[in-house]
Amino acid sequence: MTVYFEDLSPGDELEFGAYEVTEDEILAFAEQYDPQWFHTDPERAENESIYGSLIASGWHTGAMTMRMLVDEHFSDAASFGALGVDELRWPNPTLPGETLSVRVEVLETRPSESSPDRGVVRTETTTSNQDGETKLSMKPIVLYARRE
Repeated sequence: MTVYFEDLSPGDELEFGAYEVTEDEILAFAEQYDPQWFHTDPERAENESIYGSLIASGWHTGAMTMRMLVDEHFSDAASFGALGVDELRWPNPTLPGETLSVRVEVLETRPSESSPDRGVVRTETTTSNQDGETKLSMKPIVLYARRE
């Protein structure tokens, strides 16, 4: 079933995902996109970083979050993509061996004033590990198609 603008209301909540974070994936992402030593050097990260371990780049946590969002929601949604993201935060590092999941709460919906075939949906999205510790929080603003 395709999710349209009208299918989403403030207060709606979606929960999904079980993304397993691996050291190999952390290293591969970091080598290509964020090669800071605490993302790329497990031994140094364990011995010298304030985290005591290799950690995923925050951008990698964002990419894993996006993967879960697409797999569980956007692949069946009449979405035109995001207009932006407010309040992006990484309050706790993402570690190898964790399993991530996503919770989305609809905060606001409003029809587009300039394009009546579209609506804007603002959500609060939180990515947490298996223990409920928040790894990422953000407030995306997404454009959806409206039903005719």
